Amino acid sequence: MRTPTPTTPHIRGRWRRIGSAAAATAALVFAGLGTAAHANAATPTATKHVSAKTIAAQVAKAHVRYTNACDATPKKGYASCHALRVTGGTTAFQEEQAAKKGIAPKTVSPKASSDSPTGYGPSDLQSAYGLTDAASANGSGETIAIVDAYDDPNAEADLATYRSYYGLSDCTTDNGCFKKVSQTGSTTSLPTADSGWAGEISLDLDMASAVCPNCNILLVEAKSSSMTNLGTAVNEAVKLGAKFVSNSYGGSESSSDTSYDSSYFNHPGVAITVSAGDEAYGAEYPAGSKYVTAVGGTALKTSSNSRGWTESVWKTSSTEGTGSGCSAYDAKPSWQTDTGCTKRMIADVSAVADPATGVSVYDTYGSDGTGWNTYGGTSASSPIIAAVYALAGTPGSSDYPSSYPYAAAGTSALNDVTSGNNGTCSTSYFCTAKSGYDGPTGWGTPQGTDAFTG
Repeated sequence: MRTPTPTTPHIRGRWRRIGSAAAATAALVFAGLGTAAHANAATPTATKHVSAKTIAAQVAKAHVRYTNACDATPKKGYASCHALRVTGGTTAFQEEQAAKKGIAPKTVSPKASSDSPTGYGPSDLQSAYGLTDAASANGSGETIAIVDAYDDPNAEADLATYRSYYGLSDCTTDNGCFKKVSQTGSTTSLPTADSGWAGEISLDLDMASAVCPNCNILLVEAKSSSMTNLGTAVNEAVKLGAKFVSNSYGGSESSSDTSYDSSYFNHPGVAITVSAGDEAYGAEYPAGSKYVTAVGGTALKTSSNSRGWTESVWKTSSTEGTGSGCSAYDAKPSWQTDTGCTKRMIADVSAVADPATGVSVYDTYGSDGTGWNTYGGTSASSPIIAAVYALAGTPGSSDYPSSYPYAAAGTSALNDVTSGNNGTCSTSYFCTAKSGYDGPTGWGTPQGTDAFTG
């Protein structure tokens, strides 16, 4: 990676001053619910009632701590996953649920309860991105491939629990919806198991399911996190027929990137999505490949606006947040027309990635597998966008689907993210959100599927 990841817990703070005269509405607005949610909130019982002032105070003090457990500082030629598991604090989902009930929000435990999700679920994500109708009607016959390193022995069982909890249809080996293979296509000779990457795998499988519940899922496990093995797994996914391939990993750019491009990522007719990175401003690979859709990350919260949601650039600190930047090696694709970067600019589009506004994941393998967890990182946003492409339908056989959002730029098919930054940079839009295109969020987040079809 570009910079070492600290060994101390990651801390995310959400601070906002609320005066003593703010009353209940202020606490609910802080939690992202607005006055309508306050009006509809159930009347709490006398034994559990907590004042709005107390709720606001606890929310103001809330922090989210999280960790990356898979190759956080990879050696040259290797990649880290971009999954950040929340280990403590209070998530946006918990705050919103507590505010609706008029009670103090609970906190996340490192040993999460097996029956209590603490992050956004399928209905939240579908609502946030205008996908509720498409998720119900579309996706049958399409296959989303998830490419990750190492094996998750509990992948299918954990996926079944997630889908059952949220009322999604079964997706199993027996019914043909789910398939797990190695980078060679073997269903029996699989890589060594790894608990950190197992969490990444669960995150990816659950996000693909949440956004496209009717899609088939192909999990391709590389034997290590080297770029050559991960790239070989991408080729295997395409060979096996996947038209949508999500890659939730990345590492430092190098002079080998253009060679990797031609060897692993040049697949016309296939939508390949890649996480932009979790170390704030700076370019990574393979997000920098000219053949992929580079996916940045946002903080997602409920709102009283017409959409019902609001987003800003995800940034926790100067070294933690969505990646973005101008590639040092990859050529600029013809459809990308920003003028400040003569080479490939990251990102193209974005979706939720802030661990504090994270997504619910079910994972039981190894020391990290504690049942229900909340995850963030651009590992969440990449499979979300791959699933949106799948809802939009099979790409044209000669198309590079990364061009599709550019054709819809500036339209209502994308939610323009205009606030926040992921660091400091000499060219403002490389690291700062603005109206129109910017590095951290690209052209914005999905509003339906129109921006993801040719």
